[in-house]
Amino acid sequence: MTFFEPSPLLLALIFVRTFVYLEVLALLALARGLIARGPARLAALLSLLLALAGLALTFAPALNLNQGPVFAMASQAMTQGQGLPALLLASAPLLVSAVLPGRRAAWIDALHVILIGTLLGLWAATRWL
Repeated sequence: MTFFEPSPLLLALIFVRTFVYLEVLALLALARGLIARGPARLAALLSLLLALAGLALTFAPALNLNQGPVFAMASQAMTQGQGLPALLLASAPLLVSAVLPGRRAAWIDALHVILIGTLLGLWAATRWL
């Protein structure tokens, strides 16, 4: 192993943060949006919109949509704090939907907590190990 080789934990964090988290969050939010009623549905749909916006931002360079000040500001916001604040912000409405009236399917909440725990666990492991 060379001195400048990244650790497997760091590579796992980057992979989960970039290619797994928002996709899984969007699927969970969509499921809650289809199943729930009332305020829980609205919170889940907000989380879905935030996840889709993050996904659009992630894949914008591949579609040559990375021009202009809106992309620059959004991209900068997504990179603050290794991207964790933006990902957790997208998760917040889905997390809140777990306690709102109209909530259904507790398995969505369990998977969402596992998703957040995985992200935070990888982040902590890269910080302190």
